Amino acid sequence: MSLSATAFRVRRVYDPPEEADGLRVLVDRLWPRGLAKARAEVDEWVKELTPSNELRTWLHTHPERYDAFAERYRGELAAAGPDAEATAERLRAAAARGPVTLLTAVKEPDHSHVPVLLDHLRG
Repeated sequence: MSLSATAFRVRRVYDPPEEADGLRVLVDRLWPRGLAKARAEVDEWVKELTPSNELRTWLHTHPERYDAFAERYRGELAAAGPDAEATAERLRAAAARGPVTLLTAVKEPDHSHVPVLLDHLRG
């Protein structure tokens, strides 16, 4: 299934929800610090598609090794198993019907796990 570049969008979870968000999906392993669940208006939390705690911690201590992180995370996604792949397929199907907004608490989404996850979902 080929998805357009606009099928998924990325926003920080701390930003106020917008009508154009469509399905709001949290793609962080940990719940965002200081954010009430009601205020976040998250429709789904897909921890099974996030980097392992070990890999997430590794990136925080080695930010200069982003390419190595991305490679390792791609490996985790490929080996994640049928539940994770079913979640990815469900998000792809939702994006084929309308907007899906991937929400993250990271300050620099372009230098995080999110671009790797987007490639996985669009692939």
